[in-house]
Amino acid sequence: MKLYNLMLRCVNIPYSATDHTANFSTERDGDTLFIFFQDSADADDWQINLDFPAKAYKRMGQTVWRAHRGFLEAWKRTEPLLAEVIMDKSVKKMILTGYSHGAAIALLCHEYVWFNRPELRSSLEGYGFGCPKVLWGKKNTDIDQRWERFTVIRNIDDIVTHLPPSFLGYRHVGKMLVIGKEGKYSSLDAHRSENILTELRAYCESMDNTAALGNN
Repeated sequence: MKLYNLMLRCVNIPYSATDHTANFSTERDGDTLFIFFQDSADADDWQINLDFPAKAYKRMGQTVWRAHRGFLEAWKRTEPLLAEVIMDKSVKKMILTGYSHGAAIALLCHEYVWFNRPELRSSLEGYGFGCPKVLWGKKNTDIDQRWERFTVIRNIDDIVTHLPPSFLGYRHVGKMLVIGKEGKYSSLDAHRSENILTELRAYCESMDNTAALGNN
């Protein structure tokens, strides 16, 4: 039930609103740091969501890649607020979680941790529930490896996970986990947190049952 519990926490945890940044919350459990990113909370967030021309991210060494401009700007404004806790050497594992708008920010935060804390790459985990597409451009193995431990969770008909459309050059990175049943929800209802949670619970229970049978 790990995925279910992570999303449940993500949609219910208190967030501190910060002007012009992504709303986030952090928790510490021993040497594990959890960072949660909130979904669209106000008109500014929706403006960010719709600001989808691609913009180059030039701060990652010599590698230049392009991402959704609105999400990138939101992350750049949020980054200084999280830099200290991310760079805390007493943290040995990080789990980043976001829903919708927050999932896109979690994806960018994941890359920041991957680049700046290379010793944590094998223990870094990222989860984007109802995550929109963030990266722009053709598949690039050298770049895409940064998200090998990031998982996009799509309730099968969720419209947000198909945006911005592929014909504009956007694509998903990381792994894709598809849950739910086709046609059960409208494209908008499939994105609602309560429906994603319903399908996540069913998925996790089926996985637990399968594992239990395999151990018999």
